Amino acid sequence: MRMMDAEEVARRLPYERLVPALHDAFADGAEVPVRHRHAVGGPDGDASLLLMPVWRTNEYLVVKLVTVFPANRERGMPGLSSVLVLFRADTGEQLALLDGSEITRRRTVGASALAARFLARPDAERLLVAGTGHIGGAIPAAYRAVRPISRVDVWNRTPESADRLVASLREDGLDAHRVDELAGAVAEADIVSCATMARTPILRGEWLRPGTHVDLIGSFKPTMRESDDEVLARASVFVDGPTALDEAGDLATPLAEGRLRRDDVRATLTQLCRGEHAGRESAEEITLFKSVGTAVEDLAAAVLAYRS
Repeated sequence: MRMMDAEEVARRLPYERLVPALHDAFADGAEVPVRHRHAVGGPDGDASLLLMPVWRTNEYLVVKLVTVFPANRERGMPGLSSVLVLFRADTGEQLALLDGSEITRRRTVGASALAARFLARPDAERLLVAGTGHIGGAIPAAYRAVRPISRVDVWNRTPESADRLVASLREDGLDAHRVDELAGAVAEADIVSCATMARTPILRGEWLRPGTHVDLIGSFKPTMRESDDEVLARASVFVDGPTALDEAGDLATPLAEGRLRRDDVRATLTQLCRGEHAGRESAEEITLFKSVGTAVEDLAAAVLAYRS
């Protein structure tokens, strides 16, 4: 069985190849059972184990194993760790064990870039990244695979973190800048990508100019929100899958309060990839993509890494 650490996974998953692989995976579909979550106790009593299976019959099977130990932060250790096991789906043979954190990182921003192929203007070149964590730092590279990004603005609640990401992007040859005033930066951006842990909106619809594409990655719980209701009111809304309507506060809260209807969602990423919806319809349209992640992405990334 092949073993792949984070460095090897990253090397095997360049976005120029990963984005097309994700497109094919969404178009082809896969079997995605409900994920399993088990409380395992631990020193803080709040540790858990998640198992996320996905397969395509007679091809490949992936199981993602995630441990969540919140108390690790006080120990100076990561609170979350994960691995993926890749099997043959026809024989059950184990093929590879892959670093789950890097798979998750790259397939998450890869899915956003894939959505941007349908939703961002073809001439979109100015990208604003809000959030400089594990996911935020990977956003510019993914978007450069699908749009002619020439400038990246970076905003973060902690300016020092924004400075570190800006420095890293400049080393990669990007024209990158820290921005401290979010409203003005949003008004000048062609694409706004948010990957924060915000519990109250940081992005306001009144700041958006016509033609902007909004990419919301961070909110993965009903108690989290990155955008206000005005963003949803002005934008054409797309999602990676129906789960986003229940899990993400950006959508679940407006739905519960009657300010958004499920019918308001234009299409899922699967429908976009299958040609069932064209995506952006005009240069002036404001588009929004909300993702919470799906195991289909894990399957696509793991198979591509194994085959590379």
